[in-house]
Amino acid sequence: MSSDAADLGLLEASAKLRARELSSRELTDACLERIEERNGGSPSFDGAPDAINAWVRLYPDLAREHAAQADERLASEGDAAPLVCGVPLGLKDLYGMKGLPLTASSRVLEGNVADEDAVAWERLRDAGMVPIGHTHTHEFAAGGTTDQVGNPWALDRVAGGSSGGSAAALAARMVPAALGSDTCGSLRIPAACCGVSSIKPTHGRVPIGGVLPLAASLDHVGPMARSVADCSALLAALAVGGPERTPLMPPPQPMGDLPLAARPGPKPLEGVTIALTERPAKAELRDEVPAAYERARQACEELGAHVVELETPWTFDWDDLLIVLMADAWQLHSAFSARHELYRPAIAEFMELASKFTDAQAYMGAQQRRAEGTGLWEQWFAANRVDAVLEPTLPIVPYERGPGYDRGHAGGPGDPMIALTALWDMTGMPVVTLPAQWNVGISLIAPRGNEATLTQLGIDLQEKALPPAICDLPASRA
Repeated sequence: MSSDAADLGLLEASAKLRARELSSRELTDACLERIEERNGGSPSFDGAPDAINAWVRLYPDLAREHAAQADERLASEGDAAPLVCGVPLGLKDLYGMKGLPLTASSRVLEGNVADEDAVAWERLRDAGMVPIGHTHTHEFAAGGTTDQVGNPWALDRVAGGSSGGSAAALAARMVPAALGSDTCGSLRIPAACCGVSSIKPTHGRVPIGGVLPLAASLDHVGPMARSVADCSALLAALAVGGPERTPLMPPPQPMGDLPLAARPGPKPLEGVTIALTERPAKAELRDEVPAAYERARQACEELGAHVVELETPWTFDWDDLLIVLMADAWQLHSAFSARHELYRPAIAEFMELASKFTDAQAYMGAQQRRAEGTGLWEQWFAANRVDAVLEPTLPIVPYERGPGYDRGHAGGPGDPMIALTALWDMTGMPVVTLPAQWNVGISLIAPRGNEATLTQLGIDLQEKALPPAICDLPASRA
């Protein structure tokens, strides 16, 4: 089977699988062949300057076993089978798959084996998806660069993080779908760096059980794919079974059916109000970002949206983010103190800092202020009748790969990678991210629980004005 089948997106592949024009086994083999062609050698811990190295581990035998089961299911159930049945999937190396290694791309967890399936993987497994392997994460998801992974568009640039392996695998067309996670931007940052799409759902929409946490009260499970419509199909499968109740936020309201296609006509955003705020200007947009942001604004207007400029109602104190992030992170990492020397230097520095955040009173105060600020945003959306906020995902384009794991690069306040993304983790609000060009992402944000409306806006914008970026890899990698 030619690896050309690996070029198919999730919905394209699903249509061919359901029409029996393509088998899941053929599609799986095509993806495995594509990985062999483009990954730059076998998966490695550190990666190489001339390699994409999107994967930590590959599971070809398991993938073919699941593909065979999916083909049987498609043959017997036909269109009644789940939409994602038979579609190959990459899983970030935080998602437990019972009996398989789970290492968070870290030597600290070398030899660790998952004793349970993550809820997200369990749902997708039950829907018939095919696990190709685990993709690299910035170690323990504690950073925005994932330097062991090369950006398929330019190997000397970062792929973003922490879900960098998933984004790179998608951009290089090794798989049509992947899972990432998001604590301060880790779905959206790599999507913006690699020219792919993602949806950060409302916090709690998809349970995080069985996923190695960075900061549980901030962590979001979410889909990544080459288009928003493909992400929407994957999110629908992830949401089957319902949301979880977290200690700090109520479960999100029912999501309803998610859209899979753009609305007809030249003005699908007619009647929609999209807000611009002062946040991008304060983040000091650089390089190609301002021009791409302006194109996205113009596209919204051309598609019929009413675009308004409004002042934001609230933003968090960076010290509060630090308190929440570090205290949550230390819950897990306090158990690894005897293996501290095995962390990469920047992550060792991160955990040394996290160990100092043990003040329960400070933690509860930060969480209280976070909840109050979220409420102010909810009121702001309602009072101004705003359907979505539009802003660049990052204020910068991907920078040089290499030093991201050195001391002094632990991230946090002042890191441009999270300058615009972190607010939406603090509020738990859903975000759709799509490329304006291969190295600039655009984000749409809506109130908690509004994934269906938000996703429709993202699909309309992408399919009518900002088509998905296609990475034409150099011959040496293609």
